[in-house]
Amino acid sequence: MARTTKGNERLTAELLEMAKGMHDSGIMPKADYDKITKRHLGDTAREIAKPLTGKQIRAIREKAKLSQAVFADYLHLTVGHVSKLETGAVPPKGPTLVLLNVIQRKGIEAIL
Repeated sequence: MARTTKGNERLTAELLEMAKGMHDSGIMPKADYDKITKRHLGDTAREIAKPLTGKQIRAIREKAKLSQAVFADYLHLTVGHVSKLETGAVPPKGPTLVLLNVIQRKGIEAIL
């Protein structure tokens, strides 16, 4: 795979998503999946986890029609931490931010 350009960013994103799905389902061996590097991701690596505000996080949870307790359970967080995320007291980071971005784009069904 070559570096992404404006013309093939969408294709690269789709191929990476497909590769992840293949890896998660056991079709693609871990060694092959691990060969996907920053060079392949290009600028899309920075787009994977865009910052979210507390208001956006609450909207994500409410759109999924979940209580804070259930949402916290799905994200493997405490209810207190979800509350802090929603009020903006603590910004989401790392895997939590990535997971929230996935849920925002694809819905809660993406992690169930």
